[in-house]
Amino acid sequence: MRDIKLVEVRSEIAAGTRGASMGIDALKIASLDKTSDFFTQFDPINVPDANSFLWKGNRHPHAKYIDGVYQVLKNVYSTIESLRLEKKFPIVLAGDHSTAAGTIMGIKSANPEKRLGVIWIDAHADLHTPYTTPSGNMHGMPLAMCIQADNIECQVNDPLEDTILFWEKIKKIGGEFPKIKPEDIVFISVRDTEEPEDFLIKKYGIRNFTTDDVRTLGVDKVAKEALDILQDCEQIYISFDVDSLDSSISVGTGTPVPNGLTVEEALKLNAELIKDKRVCCWEIVEVNPTLDTENIMAENAFDILEATTKSLVENF
Repeated sequence: MRDIKLVEVRSEIAAGTRGASMGIDALKIASLDKTSDFFTQFDPINVPDANSFLWKGNRHPHAKYIDGVYQVLKNVYSTIESLRLEKKFPIVLAGDHSTAAGTIMGIKSANPEKRLGVIWIDAHADLHTPYTTPSGNMHGMPLAMCIQADNIECQVNDPLEDTILFWEKIKKIGGEFPKIKPEDIVFISVRDTEEPEDFLIKKYGIRNFTTDDVRTLGVDKVAKEALDILQDCEQIYISFDVDSLDSSISVGTGTPVPNGLTVEEALKLNAELIKDKRVCCWEIVEVNPTLDTENIMAENAFDILEATTKSLVENF
């Protein structure tokens, strides 16, 4: 059995709406409603958040609460690095998606010689920077942090000097080098992007398996092709944002988008991908019960979490 460690990150300062910090507890309530013993099987690690920055007010319009985001990313990075050095398999339950950058930085720091691939199951590409973001919300920036992109070619904002200083510090967490190559990113169900992100996707030839691809090719073939694209990677990290699900399902998340995956498709996809022995970490993010009714999003997300973990254990 893989030595699994649950990592809980209740950060929500990088999201545009409040409430994602409650997503982990919503998942636990869902497990109780389903009479599952999932959360009794693993001892969780709680990573300190910086949600207190929300009370101080934002001083960085093009990278909101970047000073707090920097703190959280350092905390996540050091936690994941330690777990990977101990050969643990982190299953990360997180609030907003910005913390995925800390996860990637920690994986890379523990094994800097190993090429790391990323499968990003999400409605969004999360390739924005303070120079390009339309919202300033930093949950749209984690992959740009990890490839160390500024995307000045598509600049529309003039970030404050302090903002740039924090941005440069964030990109260097875990080392002054890109943690992943852009061509080692595979998107699944990404469908809500802006021009600056489209520019980077085209520039680096990042493959996106659309929801229609999942329907046409089938889950098994998409999983195989996604893993084949990363054939030169020795480690793979899978990040699952619940807004990859269709907006008719994913009400309980901050940025729902139509034409997404069904729960069954997402469940099968994650369970299939995690069978690959190179996968070293899996993450689920952006459950927000304050936007939901009767905890439906968390119940669907918990089904995916439980099935993916079961697949991981059974296929070791």
